[in-house]
Order: sequence, then structure tokens, then C-alpha cells
Amino acid sequence: MIQRAILKINPNAEVTVYGNDINTCEFVWHNGTTPIPKADIQAQFTAVKFDMAMEDLRAKRNKLLADTDYLALSDNTLSTDMANYRTQLRDITNGLTTVEDVNAVTFPTKPE
Repeated sequence: MIQRAILKINPNAEVTVYGNDINTCEFVWHNGTTPIPKADIQAQFTAVKFDMAMEDLRAKRNKLLADTDYLALSDNTLSTDMANYRTQLRDITNGLTTVEDVNAVTFPTKPE
């Protein structure tokens, strides 16, 4: 998570991080990368946790969509229930702003 927080601040940062605890880890900055204070890195942790939660949610959502993709091919007629299900899946990330929002998501039930 530390590495991701650094890259959120500076996507071009080149750094090696030794350790997983922001309070005790050590950094080696490479190729002229300007060091970033630990407090600034730690301030990005909430955003990184949200990004990670959204990635997990999207992966689950994408699998559920992929499981029904064959039904949406041009030679199939998609039922209204299935079309609504797929729309609900695509829209499931709308309006989420916190990790708590992401964790509270309930996936729609796949129609028969």
C-alpha cells in the first residue's frame, strides 16, 4: 500500500520501500525522484484503500457480466430481466465514494 500511495502522489516516482509499516519502513529514492514525506504518503492511504476496494468490486462485477456475455450476442434475444440485471451490474459502482460504500454493495440476483 505504501508503494501505491507514493505513486498516487507521483506516478513517475522511482523508489524502493523496505518494510510494510509507514512508521518504520525505509525508502531509497532512485533516478532523482524527489523524496516524499512519510506524512504525505500516509495521507493517501484512505484513497489507496478505496482504489483497492473498487478494483475488487469491479473484478467481481466483471466476472458476473462475463458469465452472461453469451446471452448478449447478436444471435440471442436478451430477456428484459437479464438486460436489467446486466445494467444493474454495470451501474453498481455509481456513487460509491468510501470503502464502507463499496463494502455495503449488494449484487443483484441473476434471473433464471
